Amino acid sequence: MSKQIELSKSDPNLIGSVKLDGSKSISNRVLIIRALSNDQFEFENLSTSDDTHHLKKALANIDGPIDIGHAGTSMRFSTAYYALKEKTQIITGSDRMKQRPIGILVDALREIGGDIEYLEKEGYPPLQINPFKGQITNEIHINGNISSQFISALLLIAPSLPQGLTIHIKNELVSRPYVEMTTELMKFFGAEITWKNHSIQVSPGTYSSQDFRVEADWSAASYYYVLAAFAKELDLKLYGLSEESLQADQAITGIARRFGVETSYGENFIHLKKKDDLIPEFFEYDFIKCPDIAQSVFTLCAGWGTKGLFSGLQTLAIKETDRTKAMANELSKTQVYLSQLPDRFSKKGVNYFMQEGQCTFKDVPVFDSYQDHRMAMSLACLGILNSVRINDPSVVNKSYPTFWKDLESLGFTIQGE
Repeated sequence: MSKQIELSKSDPNLIGSVKLDGSKSISNRVLIIRALSNDQFEFENLSTSDDTHHLKKALANIDGPIDIGHAGTSMRFSTAYYALKEKTQIITGSDRMKQRPIGILVDALREIGGDIEYLEKEGYPPLQINPFKGQITNEIHINGNISSQFISALLLIAPSLPQGLTIHIKNELVSRPYVEMTTELMKFFGAEITWKNHSIQVSPGTYSSQDFRVEADWSAASYYYVLAAFAKELDLKLYGLSEESLQADQAITGIARRFGVETSYGENFIHLKKKDDLIPEFFEYDFIKCPDIAQSVFTLCAGWGTKGLFSGLQTLAIKETDRTKAMANELSKTQVYLSQLPDRFSKKGVNYFMQEGQCTFKDVPVFDSYQDHRMAMSLACLGILNSVRINDPSVVNKSYPTFWKDLESLGFTIQGE
């Protein structure tokens, strides 16, 4: 694919169907569980994303350094996995990965008994993980107001520790549903877990082997909800999703309902149709449980000109890019402004962002993607309103490799492929 594409649509309608890929979050967790189990059970609908590909490769016990690329979840999960192994393993990644902190996880693994060294900057990849010499403690304390992936990484390896592990969580647990996803998947594969107040206790044991179907990705579905909200006529089915989901990003159904999109559930699919409703002039939302759909909602409000007040965005600064800053830069190209409110306007411990303005297109805007798949896909949704150009479109391979082809199947025209 070229370094830039132009996306457009001849009509404002969204009619058709899309089969969504398996959830990256679920796929990566189940890959670690399988690697730690005694048997190699089968998957169905495993994610085809670059992140999952990198993790599969990392778990293949290859000789030599592992390059994890941009895959943050894979970096954290594979670090915890190799901390228990009887071999020396170097794990590195892209330049952006080397800027993403991992010190909290490394400190916790060292406390348990892991032997991990930083090869460049203290607190950041690349890492050299030396052979595990034995468990030192079965209790650790960790801040909950950091990436939930650190806690999930520790939970996933906990049954394989001789003494199990109890994690005491200090402060508010951000992205709690992702930790709950981890514990529910662990229980499905036989782990014994007790979650009481701010402590999660995992007993020592072995994961059981059983075949598993990965549900489709609600994060990916969020982009279709944005398109659906902008569409004049809507009749869209998304396959692979169900009402009973482990994914917090299912919250997009309730958000989109406020913007005139109704969701009905069928057998292994959802059906999106329009409902008569006034578009809100003001929309407030706390993304603490579902930060991965924040960019979708920023775009949704921008297209309709809905003033937004957003919180729960503290983890976005340590993603593939600083996502609030990047979205502010790109939306400003359409006369929409996103900015953090001064502390005096925020509640204690809560930072608020205000978004104002409606997308104005004087020409064809060129959006940068910042090596961030969610930047490219969320901003692409404006293509149903006006032609847009996206730089570095192949970045969507990180989580949704067929995104552009799926848009074409719904009537979008993509030039520059």
